[in-house]
Amino acid sequence: MASTTLLKSSFLPKRSEWFSGHSLPHSSHSQPSVVTFTVRAGGYSEELIKTAKSIASPGRGILAMDESNATCGKRLASIGLENTEANRQAYRTLLVSAPSLGQYISGAILFEETLYQSTIDGKKMVDVLVEQNIMPGIKVDKGLVPLAGSNDESWCQGLDGLASRCAAYYQQGARFAKWRTVVSIPNGPSALAVKEAAWGLARYASISQDNGLVPIVEPEILLDGEHGIDRTFEVAQKVWAEVFFYLAENNVMFEGILLKPSMVTPGAECKERATPEKVAEYTLKLLQRRIPPAVPGINFLSGGQSEVEATLNLNAMNQGSNPWHVSFSYARALQNTCLKKWGGRPENVKAAQEALLVRAKANSLAQLGKYTGEGESAESKEGMFVKGYTY
Repeated sequence: MASTTLLKSSFLPKRSEWFSGHSLPHSSHSQPSVVTFTVRAGGYSEELIKTAKSIASPGRGILAMDESNATCGKRLASIGLENTEANRQAYRTLLVSAPSLGQYISGAILFEETLYQSTIDGKKMVDVLVEQNIMPGIKVDKGLVPLAGSNDESWCQGLDGLASRCAAYYQQGARFAKWRTVVSIPNGPSALAVKEAAWGLARYASISQDNGLVPIVEPEILLDGEHGIDRTFEVAQKVWAEVFFYLAENNVMFEGILLKPSMVTPGAECKERATPEKVAEYTLKLLQRRIPPAVPGINFLSGGQSEVEATLNLNAMNQGSNPWHVSFSYARALQNTCLKKWGGRPENVKAAQEALLVRAKANSLAQLGKYTGEGESAESKEGMFVKGYTY
């Protein structure tokens, strides 16, 4: 029954849309009308496609630096710094001003504070990114809250007022957006939680496109649990089927979106680990079954994998040709060593930026399928999984 509904309401335009601006022919002798389709991305369609293609450029990926102030505070606390605006500003300045970062990074997801913030030298963060040929993006969701009626699951809030916020972010220089919702395998996932995640992502994506922002669609399937890779694959298929059903229902233009999925891996507490080749096999099979080739780019999240593990898995997925740009959108897997090298000390900024560039270059090579893993430090191989991780 669901498939019938999908055909009726999602992929087939309404009768009026098939013949927009034209009348139906009255006889077999009438000249056929030209079929036109209604564009559903406001007046930004061409710009959205151009933005998405720019981010999905060869050898480049996304730096996720959109941690909330609370999460950023946890990162700063790990190196003995207080969670103050000045310290957050100093660290974010270090990231955006790393020399030649744009060679490997095509987009940077910012928290709202950062979008309006200047560097410690007084330049707007957005301007520094643009000078590096890096597209500024913005986290637009308002975080996870408990989902009533579910099995201790969550839903993502932030649709109220989203249109006006997106319009303001566009004026400030943002050109793409991010909305993170999560699905938990140990807690089900329940049909309610999957549907809520998919519907929220679809509404967000439609609203973002209407206001000139390319939406990153991110239903993160959490690593939490003891389940094997087959269970992850089963859940991911259900989640992505639901997501694309509702994206179509909401008239989202697939050429103007980016995806940020989890890789298909075993649960973090599963005793049977998977090789990069197996992760790539399962993940690419999922993409082939669920993701239309019209989508320009797929930028994977690291989800608590070690820096090297996330890079090796990405590299394995790029050993053959794919219909999409298969790349990265990493936070911890780009920043972990960089943060430790910095330690909050001005004299360590250069060393920290070099560490960031090492990881960015490694993932750039992985996007091209040319990463070898040689010369990686022991620190970069340490796992970063945090149970129940929140942004």
